[in-house]
Amino acid sequence: MPVLVITGTGTEVGKTVVTAAVAATALAAGRSVAVLKAAQTGVGPHEPGDAAEVARLAGPVTTAELARYPEPLAPATAARRAGRDPVRPHEVADAAAKLATEHDLVLVEGAGGLLVRFDADGGTLADAARLLSAPVLVVTPAGLGTLNSTELTARELRARGLDLAGIVIGSWPAAPDLAARCNLADLPEVAEAPLLGSVPAGSGALSRTAFRAAAPSWLAPRLDGSWEAEAFRIREAPEAF
Repeated sequence: MPVLVITGTGTEVGKTVVTAAVAATALAAGRSVAVLKAAQTGVGPHEPGDAAEVARLAGPVTTAELARYPEPLAPATAARRAGRDPVRPHEVADAAAKLATEHDLVLVEGAGGLLVRFDADGGTLADAARLLSAPVLVVTPAGLGTLNSTELTARELRARGLDLAGIVIGSWPAAPDLAARCNLADLPEVAEAPLLGSVPAGSGALSRTAFRAAAPSWLAPRLDGSWEAEAFRIREAPEAF
């Protein structure tokens, strides 16, 4: 898995923290890691973006950013309003492929969901994943409403012939409600893909040392971690089944 594309079912679902957890876990396994942010929106020229946040949490990763736009909008809209060139899917694929020649793992983090547009031609992260022939990891919320958006994202990936590596819950609450507990069984069913991890809520506020120490326990062996979905379900939601 030299390139892994990471998308979310929407915005603010924990995608950047999950990317950091995947990076930290790979680093702990002795792999070299690069993180590519396809299009960064909503930050100024000298402000830290998502790739910098991954490095802050995960440690020594190579970071790259193809474009930055100041307004917190979809990349195509933000580029148009800023009067700047948009990011094209082939540019994302080319940059990731180059990084893959120098690193064991390249994580490509999208903006928002899978079909958020990069350019006026409708190019998306899904198009970049297709050009790379790369698997896609989907980050999803824990609670009510997540089943629909997760299934729609999974269906779109399959319709495009893309490999859905699995799903990760981006922010597991300390006191999960009934919907979240039931979703531990329902998410992999609607996605037709394995649940590969669950990141505790608030993990992005941890120190780098604490984050790196804990990250492998949040992710499944396929992502170099030690997390087990069945054991997590039994511990967190025994009464939901």
